[in-house]
Amino acid sequence: MKKFFKKYEEIIIYIVFGVLATIVSWGSYAIFEKVFHLGVILSNTLSWTLAMVFAFFTNKLWVFKSKSFEKKLVLREFLTFASSRAVTGAIELLGVPLLEKAGLDRFVFTIVYALHLDKIGVLLTDGLYSKISLSIVIVILNYVFSKLIVFRKDKTERLDEKQDKSGS
Repeated sequence: MKKFFKKYEEIIIYIVFGVLATIVSWGSYAIFEKVFHLGVILSNTLSWTLAMVFAFFTNKLWVFKSKSFEKKLVLREFLTFASSRAVTGAIELLGVPLLEKAGLDRFVFTIVYALHLDKIGVLLTDGLYSKISLSIVIVILNYVFSKLIVFRKDKTERLDEKQDKSGS
């Protein structure tokens, strides 16, 4: 088990903090909407922003272990992180209705009816299966963008890590 965790540590930690970022997003949305009555659009915008900032710092520090807080580096990381999240956010905003119109949800609804699960109303929510499908793609894209662009390590950092792991 220890060997498995060590091998997939980065991905496991990424998923854990991704779940926590989702909780931040949903929880803050509920607070902004229900407590402060900010409306759906403003509440969603603020909750997305909070979750994105939370994800940036957790990804920086614990997932990709970018420990430098040199202003220029942090600014570059934050701007590329926010930009990449804006790109995947746009993919979701455009992709969910496209997949739904293409018939993905109707296809899954057929299965829901065949399994007699149509009494569970949430399972027949328009766009739900398109959103779930796209979410999987977006999580993967966010990870790839963060690993290869936002928190990329130069050659000397990678060599230092290899030497640390080999015990030299």
